[in-house]
Amino acid sequence: MWRKASGRYSLIVLAIWILVSLVSRFWTPVPIWTTDGYRIWQAPSRVHLLGTDGTGADILSWLMAGSATNLAISLLAVVLSGVLGLLLVMAMVSRRSGVSQTVVVLVDALISLPTVLLALILAVPLGPSIAVVVVACGFGYGLNLARIVRPQALLAAESDYVQSARHSGVGSFRIFCTHLVPNVVPVLCVQLSMSAGTSVLAEAGLTYLGVGVPSGLPSWGHSLTTSVKFINVFPLTVLWPGLVVTMVVVALNLFGDALRDAIDPVTNPTLRAAVAAAGRSALPSAERQEMSAQLDDSGRHVENAIHAGEGGQ
Repeated sequence: MWRKASGRYSLIVLAIWILVSLVSRFWTPVPIWTTDGYRIWQAPSRVHLLGTDGTGADILSWLMAGSATNLAISLLAVVLSGVLGLLLVMAMVSRRSGVSQTVVVLVDALISLPTVLLALILAVPLGPSIAVVVVACGFGYGLNLARIVRPQALLAAESDYVQSARHSGVGSFRIFCTHLVPNVVPVLCVQLSMSAGTSVLAEAGLTYLGVGVPSGLPSWGHSLTTSVKFINVFPLTVLWPGLVVTMVVVALNLFGDALRDAIDPVTNPTLRAAVAAAGRSALPSAERQEMSAQLDDSGRHVENAIHAGEGGQ
């Protein structure tokens, strides 16, 4: 991942995000609840590096404290959407046609439900909270993940080694965990990283609507909500949280693409060579030479196909 510029950018930004989230638990430049009515909407200075907001609070301190909140929301939304999506995929590729068709129809019907509408429905009994954001994002992105991963899982389910495992008496759950999930990991990584990035945007939007993070809890969405009304007068107060959200969302999206390229043997020639070397070492010398020639030919065909596709695009 580090060899590509997109991978380096995503790793650096995500590492800084995690580090700032940990540091903010113990230290911020100014205590986040410290306000000064005589120093509202101040420009960046030595005391307040990013300026102050309408209550005189330090913007940098609130962004640092909010990073931990957004990190927790992203992680919880990714876990929930991943678990829900994989459970739906397991049902959608089930050998029981009635179950699989019912789940497919149900997913197609529920995927049209907007995340904002779901959050508004949940906010009625729960009120504005992190749980509303996590459940709304996890449910919506889990459905989308299942819909996108299902074709790849179906291809793996029809493969010869899966059919052989079924005839050998291996259970459906074990087949799903040992054969289907590894085949969909590259697609899964991309979708989960996009879910994490979209959850950051969803938190900001839902908080602005009043159904997201409550006002007493720091978050990037809260920093945007309190300053966006004065964007024409004090644009810097909106610039900083907006810039942080943009950088993190871009890094999360690039992280999934870089991780997929790194762990997929089709797109990573180094990994493909390592797998081929491991397979050759376990064979007798004559079979090893024959397999080496076949793998080299297949590798060249894959690389030529990739180059041909890029040239066509």
